[in-house]
Amino acid sequence: MKIYLGSDHGGFVLKQKIEDYLSGKGHEVVDVGCKTEESCDYPFFGAEVARKVVGDGGSLGISVCGSGLGISMAANKVKGARAAHVNSVELAELSRRHNGANILSLGERTKFFDPWEKIIDTFIETAPEEGRHERRRDQLNEL
Repeated sequence: MKIYLGSDHGGFVLKQKIEDYLSGKGHEVVDVGCKTEESCDYPFFGAEVARKVVGDGGSLGISVCGSGLGISMAANKVKGARAAHVNSVELAELSRRHNGANILSLGERTKFFDPWEKIIDTFIETAPEEGRHERRRDQLNEL
């Protein structure tokens, strides 16, 4: 699976761990930045992950900032992006299955209900459902 990965300085340490974890599992990881813990602005990196994912069908994205909120908001400004701020396996599964999320947003400085590795694995392994959820995703696309 090709996964675009991005963070600001507040998510840099977790982003590096995620990159190592995913690469170790055989995924193709493309790091769009940031490259250091020096202060930088999350909107750029959230939007960059989103642009890459939207432009590369079948890929997924992971974005990380201190809270996971700002970077997900930035990603969701890109048409076709569906970033979900998640802190549990349950939400990772539902965001993919029901909402067809294509970007997982995590907060490095926040609490996780489940290990981030399990959250990521669930997000990657869960496919969007068809039927009523597909209809609702189509409605989201029209907004």
